[in-house]
Amino acid sequence: MAEKAYVTEAECIKEMASYFDKEAYGKAVELLKNAPRIGASGCGHSGILCQHFAHLMCCIEQPAKFISPAEAVHGGTGFLQAGDVMLFASRGGKTAELLPIMDICKKKGVKIITVTENTGSPLAKGADVVLKQHVNRETDRYNCQGTTSTTALAVIFHVLQTMLIEETDFKNEQFALIHPAGAVGERLNK
Repeated sequence: MAEKAYVTEAECIKEMASYFDKEAYGKAVELLKNAPRIGASGCGHSGILCQHFAHLMCCIEQPAKFISPAEAVHGGTGFLQAGDVMLFASRGGKTAELLPIMDICKKKGVKIITVTENTGSPLAKGADVVLKQHVNRETDRYNCQGTTSTTALAVIFHVLQTMLIEETDFKNEQFALIHPAGAVGERLNK
C-alpha cells in the first residue's frame, strides 16, 4: 500500500495538467499581482495548505496572510479592504465556515478566488475566479484522508507562485534580501 501512494499521487499530478485553464489562472495571477493584500482561508488540510500559500506569496513580496475561519467572523476580515483578494480552498466548495467569510468579502469589495473540485458549488459560484482542483483518490484504503488532495492543492499554489514570479519579474536578489537564513539564504547571499 505504501508504494502505491507514490503512484496515486503521481497520477493525480499528471492528470491535473488536463484541467489547467490558462484563462482562469491568468485572471487569478492578475488579481494577485495587483492586490495590496491577499487573504487565504480554508478548513482542515485545506487551511494548512492556505498557510503554505500565504507564505509562498510573502516569499515573492506579495503581502499575504492566512485568515482562520474562526477568527474571520470575529473581526479577522478587517485585514481585508476593497481591492484586496481572498483565496478560498475547499475541495467540495461547500465548507460552511467559509460561506459567511465570502459574504463579508463581497460586501467589502474584496475579489475572490476559489480553488475547488466542485465548480457548481456555492464557493465557486460566488468567486471572481475558480481554479479547478482534481483529485483521483486519496492514498489510504478508505479514500478519505487528506493526502492526494493536499498534494493537488499544493501544486495549484506552486503554479500560481511560479506564474507570479514570471509576471512580476521577481528577482533572486529580492528573495536573498528577505531570506538571509538557512542553506537557501547562504547560497543566495554568497
